[in-house]
Amino acid sequence: MLRRLLGDATLRLGITARSRLGGWLGPLLVTVLAALARFPNLGRPHALVFDETYYVKQAYTLLKVGYEASWGADANKAFEAGNLDTFLARADFAVHPPVGKWMIALGMQIAGPASSVGWRLAAAVVGTLSVLMLARIARRLFASTLLGTIAGGLLAVDGEAIVHSRTGLLDGFVMFFALAAFGALILDREQARRRLARLVAARLDAGLVLSGWGPRLGIRWWRVAAGVLLGLTIGTKWSGLYFLAVFGLLTVTWDVTARRAAGVRRWFGAGFLRDGVPAVLSIVPLAAVTYLATWVSWFRSPAAYERDWAAIHPGQGVAWLPESLRSLWKYHTDMWQFHNNLTATHAYAAHPTGWLLQWRPTSFYYQTPVPAHAACGADRCSQAITSLGNPILWWAATAAVVAALWWLVRTRDWRAGAALSGIVAGWLPWFAYAHRTIFTFYSIAFAPWMVLTLTYALGKALGSPDDDPVRRRRGAWWVVGYLAAVVVVSAFFYPIWTAQVVPYTFWQLHMWLRSWI
Repeated sequence: MLRRLLGDATLRLGITARSRLGGWLGPLLVTVLAALARFPNLGRPHALVFDETYYVKQAYTLLKVGYEASWGADANKAFEAGNLDTFLARADFAVHPPVGKWMIALGMQIAGPASSVGWRLAAAVVGTLSVLMLARIARRLFASTLLGTIAGGLLAVDGEAIVHSRTGLLDGFVMFFALAAFGALILDREQARRRLARLVAARLDAGLVLSGWGPRLGIRWWRVAAGVLLGLTIGTKWSGLYFLAVFGLLTVTWDVTARRAAGVRRWFGAGFLRDGVPAVLSIVPLAAVTYLATWVSWFRSPAAYERDWAAIHPGQGVAWLPESLRSLWKYHTDMWQFHNNLTATHAYAAHPTGWLLQWRPTSFYYQTPVPAHAACGADRCSQAITSLGNPILWWAATAAVVAALWWLVRTRDWRAGAALSGIVAGWLPWFAYAHRTIFTFYSIAFAPWMVLTLTYALGKALGSPDDDPVRRRRGAWWVVGYLAAVVVVSAFFYPIWTAQVVPYTFWQLHMWLRSWI
């Protein structure tokens, strides 16, 4: 039992001192590829794209006055022209928490708020680092540097990831913090299993009887880190709450199976009570405190939206809360009402059923530059930013989701469950909100887990060292051919992900489905 536990936690990782450099080389190479896809011409177009009209300007006023201020008519044109301080002396009703906007503000602080590079710099940095994180996470998850590099490379060239790395929206930050929290829990899983194996082995070697509950594991710092990171996820968008719930269940499940593998008699109860209760008491309060801390600027700004609501409405709201928290609670109930009743018609609204297949991608930007011949050498030109994932990547990943579910049920492979967990957290909850206006681009939040699920399937196709050599060679050729096709398709779609001016007929060639237009 102990050998099995140690093998799962340590030996299967294949991480030795000699392999450390090799373990970083592949992830670093795909990170460079990601940077090359994200940073060149980052400021193109010099226009507020899609929801940048909200988040970039809100980020700027956070820098200037500490809260999201309102803007007057034609504010976008003035802002794009460099006339930045046209905001009004009253607060705006910002419907998302502030973390993502503070991230955008940090980029503006570095590159300048008048620069469209500054508007998107934080998104580009975070999107590039996400590729490195995913490559390292996949390496540990699948005990393979090759599969880790493949996973990072797939995210590096995916259209959803590229578009969100080049626009100042919030969803890429949700993905980043959720992925970081997932990585912290993967590390916690490894560390906890090694610690459990050592403690059990030491007790047995000393001739002592292993208690029915097994040993306590003490403070688990990677789990603490995950709690903070999940608080930042929620502090970017409330959809982060579902990652908190799913990842919390996932880490407790890992603890239960670890105690069973270690030979603990009461493994189920011990896993839930000895590990699960401390997990809840560490992750949830830390996430809550972190979330509350993200509102510090709101607390410090008397003119912030509804900051003085409790003072104006004594005795109303949650009466037992302090005045500042009562005002914040009222603000949150207003945000909840807004999100739950957002039913405005939008041309690119999309039911979550089609998200995995990228059935109705979101057009972030489309212009027809004139004069055409000067712009693209044709009679008509197009300049587009289409939040469309690489089609053959997402279509294959959707098939891999079905396969991973089958492997999870049939073999109880924890790696399949881990790969699927982010999809459960980032996709399934939206079916409960299908009545409101929602978009396919929200799928960026779980894009890394689509990639992990696809990578898991590709690993199955590659086979194991024990497989027949002919079968492994055939699998390798299939995988190499598929990956080459992904790269070619990404190169083909890259111009309409990055606002390049192209002939209209060239843009039409990319509209494979009528639902993409």
